[in-house]
Amino acid sequence: MLLLTTAIALALSAIPCCLSIWPIPRSFDSGNQIIKLSNSFDISINFTNPPQDLLDAVARTKDAIQTDQLGRLIVGRGSSDSEAFGSANTFHNLVLTIEQRAPVVRPIATEAVASLDTRDESYSLSVPLDGSAGVVSANTTLGLLRGLSTFEQLWYTYSGTIYTSYAPLTITNDNPAYVYRGFMLDTARNFFSVSDIKRTLDAMYLVKINTFHWHITDSQSWPIQIAQFPELAQAGAYSANQSFTPEDIQDVVSYAGERGIDVLVEIDTPGHTAIIGASHPDYVACYLSDWITFAGEPPAGQLRLADATVANFTAEVLAAVAKSLPSTMFSTGGDELDTACYSADEPTQMILNETGRTLFEALDDFTATTHGALHTLGKTTVVWEEMVLEYNTTTLRNDTIVMVWISSDDAAAVVQKGYRIVHAPSNYFYLVSINLKSSFLYMLIAVLFKDCGAGEWIGNDPTGNSWCDPFKTWQESYTFDPLANISSDQVSLVLGGEQLLWTEQSGPENLDSIVWPRAASSAEVFWTGDTLPDGFDRVGNISEALPRLHDVRYRMVQRGIKAIRLQPEWCALRPRACDG
Repeated sequence: MLLLTTAIALALSAIPCCLSIWPIPRSFDSGNQIIKLSNSFDISINFTNPPQDLLDAVARTKDAIQTDQLGRLIVGRGSSDSEAFGSANTFHNLVLTIEQRAPVVRPIATEAVASLDTRDESYSLSVPLDGSAGVVSANTTLGLLRGLSTFEQLWYTYSGTIYTSYAPLTITNDNPAYVYRGFMLDTARNFFSVSDIKRTLDAMYLVKINTFHWHITDSQSWPIQIAQFPELAQAGAYSANQSFTPEDIQDVVSYAGERGIDVLVEIDTPGHTAIIGASHPDYVACYLSDWITFAGEPPAGQLRLADATVANFTAEVLAAVAKSLPSTMFSTGGDELDTACYSADEPTQMILNETGRTLFEALDDFTATTHGALHTLGKTTVVWEEMVLEYNTTTLRNDTIVMVWISSDDAAAVVQKGYRIVHAPSNYFYLVSINLKSSFLYMLIAVLFKDCGAGEWIGNDPTGNSWCDPFKTWQESYTFDPLANISSDQVSLVLGGEQLLWTEQSGPENLDSIVWPRAASSAEVFWTGDTLPDGFDRVGNISEALPRLHDVRYRMVQRGIKAIRLQPEWCALRPRACDG
């Protein structure tokens, strides 16, 4: 029996199990024949005046194919493939074409920040077996870019020969099931350099994640320099070297745009703002107070939202940042307000009494002021779910986008109110835990990608237990159903979703291994949708997904991204041999 099992495993390892693309295209037809890449391979563009960022993308694709040097994940890493090299046809050229050409073909970066309802990422791709030219066709340069990211994943190298084993290949009208596919990085708990962010954007490009949600400030630090308010970063950054200049911000935005990624900046208000007290102590309630009493995690402090001066100041700060960003979206956060802090804050209580308002009525006014400044700039505002489900904020516009994080069960309640949602559920993409105060009323954010089980980060916890146990695998997020409990007439309100990294225990040293390849799981959830191309349901189909996730993980490593291993290499080279 053991010999039979071993023989089956070896047989499985000798043939391709599937098209090793992540995310898997929604419709394709692939063969299993080998064609070689010509030493003079080129990518040509069949329309005039292509944008510079498309030319740059072509150059990056050509370079990646040459430098990935990835051996196919089978026993021998491609040695058995080499037997076919002598008779294999040679692939010389890939042609990029625009199908529905506008008077002017717009740059990738422009298409990447188009409003969500007009963004077109669809493409088709053909790679013939006979060695004739392949084609990527799309309606936009952004679609061409998505086709290039797929094309890059087709190629392997053995003994100096670059080849694919999936010819002939036809991908027809591949397009995302959901328009929003994001990844969030918190750069306030711990600082990450521009180079760290760019490396993350490179990985996002490969798996077609199209939104970088940049949680840029929080109670612990204010790393963003704003010319109009220099005191915020001067007093709030960890150091002068741990802040983002306006040039840094534009560098990240440009780099992302060239890779088809929209940058959604979040400045969380009125909570998560203790650090503003370092430069404006009169604007912050409970500043320097006991965090166990007045915050979910240290340090305590949140904006005095009832004060019109503070509201106007906040609106000016948000506008100063938003006006330089090309995205149509901007997030003001709005989560985890500590009402006990406001109840104990004398200035807040005095203003509420003088104006005859409740705290949440004052929040309505604060929101009207801050969001109004963003609406004037043409921005669509993004908030966390408490603004709708807990605070019942009445001044939110109907086009506000709501991020659902506390539980996936809350999505139905938000769409019932008519708001568009982005899934970021703690039970799939975060961890929800009782917070450090052991209070059910507070939930300390922990994230799927944190190494839960490594121990509590609060220094005086004698147990050493992690409040975000147990460790969550990529399989958990891969089983997420975006339309669970959503009625058919509400489906259009589901924009997509994102996975998130809150960085209390993360830094540049472990960024790659915490995020990748696990963050790729939601990339396929929200690109491919609920049904795989073979007709099977995606949810629960881990065996089909794992070999492809191995493949993209190994490719990331070849590109300098330190993605963590999913299994022993023995298993990676023998698809399904290690299934239970």
